[in-house]
Amino acid sequence: MPRALLLVVSREFVHDRHMISVVIPTLNAEAHLAGTLSSLVTAAVEGLVREVIVVDGGSSDRTLEIADGAGAEMIKSDPGRGVQLRAGANRARFPWLLFLNADTYLDAGWEREAHLHIERVESGRRRVSAASFRFAIDDEGLLPRTLETMASLRSGLLKVPYGEQGLLISRALYDEIGGFNPLPLMEDIDLVRRLGRRRVTVLNARAVAGAHVMGDGFAGRVTRNQVCLWLSLLGVPVATIANLYGRSSTPVGAPAVGRSLP
Repeated sequence: MPRALLLVVSREFVHDRHMISVVIPTLNAEAHLAGTLSSLVTAAVEGLVREVIVVDGGSSDRTLEIADGAGAEMIKSDPGRGVQLRAGANRARFPWLLFLNADTYLDAGWEREAHLHIERVESGRRRVSAASFRFAIDDEGLLPRTLETMASLRSGLLKVPYGEQGLLISRALYDEIGGFNPLPLMEDIDLVRRLGRRRVTVLNARAVAGAHVMGDGFAGRVTRNQVCLWLSLLGVPVATIANLYGRSSTPVGAPAVGRSLP
């Protein structure tokens, strides 16, 4: 990857209030991080994305080399998604935050949808809300389409997007609800529950995961995740569920959908 891929000279067509800090938690994410970073380039050129913060939980592969080569800011953290996401948010300098998994890339044109959402919120034409993207899997067949449909129904009906779908939220709203808690798992559900159904929007743009998300142990992870989700919807505190199931064995930046989806 060319040096300083993201540290480009932007055209600065974007108002200061609309600028985004992207936060990406990683742990041994070399297989997918370059694709994730590449999907941010157009938004960086246009001035929408102003910084990319990679929060690493102790990678032993080329993750940090890839992030450095792209011009991302790197900080080190204790491992754990909740801890890493909170650390990245604390470092971020711009009015909007985009939390994105290291193995998920945003489809072409996402920056237009994101900018439109920000502009509508800032102008008062849309209620103050966070936004996620539509989930997609970069693979063919019945199973990927089934998972995408399940994710769409869950996001549309329950207003419970998962971390795999990304989360775009203003700094003001993030601070209002207290940000990410340092939970061993389900930090995304915990945050969305505090947002509430009326403050979650799904954008008409895709967050795309690779076929690796359906790897070994997929069925067991899906079962566990569905149990966790319904316990949460029944009112069981997320921290209690997290303690019940313990720390996820899947590294941050490794195949992501198994942690939450469908």
